[in-house]
Amino acid sequence: MATLKETLFKKIQEHRPRTTRLVKEFGDVKLGEVTISQAIGGARGVKCLVTDISYLDPMEGIRFRGMTIPETFAALPKVPGCEYPYVEGFWYLLLTGEVPTMEQTLQVVEDFKARAEVPRYVIDLLRTMPRDTHPMTMFSSAILAMQRESIFAKKYAEGMSKMDYWDPMYEDCCNLMAKLPEIAAYIYRMKYKGDTPIASNKDLDMGGNFAHMMGIAKPYDDVARMYFILHSDHESGNVSAHTTHLVASALSDAYYSLSAGINGLAGPLHGLANQEVLGWTQDFMNKLGGKVPTEEELKKALWDTLNSGQVIPGYGHAVLRKTDPRYTSQMEFCQKNLPDYPLFKLVNMIYKVAPGVLMEHGKAKNPWPNVDAQSGVIQWYYGLTEYDFYTVLFGVGRALGVLANITWDRALGYAIERPKSVTTAMLEEAAGITKKAASN
Repeated sequence: MATLKETLFKKIQEHRPRTTRLVKEFGDVKLGEVTISQAIGGARGVKCLVTDISYLDPMEGIRFRGMTIPETFAALPKVPGCEYPYVEGFWYLLLTGEVPTMEQTLQVVEDFKARAEVPRYVIDLLRTMPRDTHPMTMFSSAILAMQRESIFAKKYAEGMSKMDYWDPMYEDCCNLMAKLPEIAAYIYRMKYKGDTPIASNKDLDMGGNFAHMMGIAKPYDDVARMYFILHSDHESGNVSAHTTHLVASALSDAYYSLSAGINGLAGPLHGLANQEVLGWTQDFMNKLGGKVPTEEELKKALWDTLNSGQVIPGYGHAVLRKTDPRYTSQMEFCQKNLPDYPLFKLVNMIYKVAPGVLMEHGKAKNPWPNVDAQSGVIQWYYGLTEYDFYTVLFGVGRALGVLANITWDRALGYAIERPKSVTTAMLEEAAGITKKAASN
């Protein structure tokens, strides 16, 4: 008699051709307002989410509250003596849609300092976890552990008007946002630096204090500010933003919701991509003898990569059809601060050569680099060589956008998210393959 697993595998083999045929032959068949290919393909391009925090234009890239990345960096108050703005001022912009004054920015700086202390039990929890635990598991667990602190959960249990839900959600989101850099830095120092945590410096802003707690000298404070802002939000359809919104739509508090979003960010098709790109770039350079190649040598190597059935990681994007402005911002930082770094020189040369190769190859919808093509190189240059930690950095930045979004979700009373599912048999009926859809 076949085992459960053997029976399941047989069923899977029988079912796969049905799905493949539906997408290939009947993908454009409509199911109400969407097509079969959209229903099977992850709802790609379906306009059914609303956010005013950010918008991703295919040709222009991300806009934060209507402002491009260069406009955002230019408009926000900068930390004295530094190139990049206060992250706290950016938080003000995301929540209100208004560029804060220096005075308003410094009010947020002081507010975050008052909220920043991490409960001791969170540190104790992290210390009980095996040191080979992935840092994203630690980060998500620390966030979830603090759920007992949720003001929203307490106020909801006491009974309150729906019109006031945004208030305790705002408090939870500010409390979380203020604590995340210290949690992230603690995980890094505990896991990778011989269990040598560095105490917070209350005289510094978020970016400066994060660099201090990481133990990395200037200008890494500006790297942190740039990185957190660039990675903050990317409309609501990406996995981390959508997951946070989805969980919060059930009136789960910010701790439950952000922890879930961080878990989504940890996937190799989402936030994990930055470390994969860096690893590939380093391996690529080793294959080239550890030196920066000529453009002709690079072109041949890229063609060899594609002809072997591999991809050029860091190139292509689900929405963008031009170079990701987040890539451009980081490239400009590198040109100013590490222009002669061999790994950056290789990345920059790939940027010059790869789009032409990919266009000639003809299979890439977007032959231009995305944010991941550049970000790992900067971290490596400043001594942060632990690949697994890169997604935690991403998570601190992404929290800015998703927490701003769920504050507004509660302010506007958005409903619980509940799309309708159909069966494969129903799709086959809609496609005209069968006459009547079965009920299972």
